[in-house]
Amino acid sequence: MKTALIGYGEVGRILAEDLRAQGVEVTAFDLKLHGPGADALQAHAAAHGVVMAASHVQAVAGAELVVSAVTASQTVAVAQAAAPGLAPGAFFLDFNSASPGAKAQAAQVVNAADGRYVEGAVMTSVPPYRIRVPLLLGGPEAAALEPLLNALGFAARVASEQLGVASATKMCRSIMIKGLEAMVIESFTTARHYGVEDAVIASLQETFPGIDWENQGAYFFQRVIEHGRRRSEEVREVAQTVREAGLAPFSAAGTAERQAHIADLADAGAFGARGAPGFARSADWRVEADRLLADIQRNPT
Repeated sequence: MKTALIGYGEVGRILAEDLRAQGVEVTAFDLKLHGPGADALQAHAAAHGVVMAASHVQAVAGAELVVSAVTASQTVAVAQAAAPGLAPGAFFLDFNSASPGAKAQAAQVVNAADGRYVEGAVMTSVPPYRIRVPLLLGGPEAAALEPLLNALGFAARVASEQLGVASATKMCRSIMIKGLEAMVIESFTTARHYGVEDAVIASLQETFPGIDWENQGAYFFQRVIEHGRRRSEEVREVAQTVREAGLAPFSAAGTAERQAHIADLADAGAFGARGAPGFARSADWRVEADRLLADIQRNPT
């Protein structure tokens, strides 16, 4: 299947590499092609035989499968931008971590353009699994797309023919997973300030002996420092999912703020320059907590 990738970030590049390794024709577009990161994207595309398009419409022209893998806030906007160029009957796989309401809006746009919208809920971090990351599909066209995706190497299964079920599953999981990341950063950094981190970790280890809290803490710090911006947007969609259920998103809203806060500090260089050796790669979470505390001392709120 000729495939178009909208979004050429970490996920888009991984999918491009794995699809091209099978000889699949791939085109791609990313808004960063018009910004400072354009050279790196172009270099990666050239190395893997991916054709970079100048626009959403140009990227999807003639594609049988379109994969939208952008930040959550752009879910509907990408559907609107790509819809005019969709080939009749083309599948539009929405990889984005958006609320069921946002997925329904995107589906309406795609289906009105004679596309075949399928929501996709990515159920864990992509890099360890690559194209075989566990993927839930949803919507009336999900069953038709499932075997085609799996033939390309995906690990997809239909969650429901009802649109929104797959996304709700992902969003509810993210309340826990992204919330745990934010809580660990807040708890461990505060404990570090008071000098009680060893006692806190020992207590957690006793209560949850199946988790290596030292390594888990380091992993959470790393992932949020590196991907906090994307995570904060996802959790804002999580909060919207909670609102759509009629609840006030107290936990999700706070998680989004903490993720965005760490992303702001990372962008400002509080954790070292992006791309520098060791950036967000410390095996000891204390290194990152100390950097966070040092920034707080420099810039008290």
